[in-house]
Amino acid sequence: MRVRGFTLIEVIITVVIVAILATGAMPVIQLTIKRNKESELRSDLREIRTAIDLYKKAVDGGKIRKSLEQTGYPPNLEVLETGVQDVTSPKRKILRFIRKIPRDPMTNYPDRTAAQTWGTRSYDSDSDNPREGVDVYDIYSLSLEKGVNGTSYNTW
Repeated sequence: MRVRGFTLIEVIITVVIVAILATGAMPVIQLTIKRNKESELRSDLREIRTAIDLYKKAVDGGKIRKSLEQTGYPPNLEVLETGVQDVTSPKRKILRFIRKIPRDPMTNYPDRTAAQTWGTRSYDSDSDNPREGVDVYDIYSLSLEKGVNGTSYNTW
């Protein structure tokens, strides 16, 4: 009677070949994951910046009350989500500019709110040296890592 099966050498060679293929695929998988997170970062930045612009447009259109000292940009990111009262509406409806503030995909701050995971730049700060202030003119990632293209995420 003849027994069919694999010899120990055949099994070891198969495992070695699979291990070599897996180690070759890991860098490709890591690069794909990084590119997906970068795509998410671009999308989130665009979404929040659009909401900031919509808020400014509502202020300029007279829908949101502002004082002479204010720039017309939102005082914080949270107000984009929670909304503000439309002073031109007889029913005083609430204007919301973003459904939900996304978390920065490049940072890992589980103890912070989604808005706190982003760096904010006020209207009166320089673009080369962003700093917080009384309003939110722009946002940036707090990550110090570099992207696939070689630029830091916090400069996107």
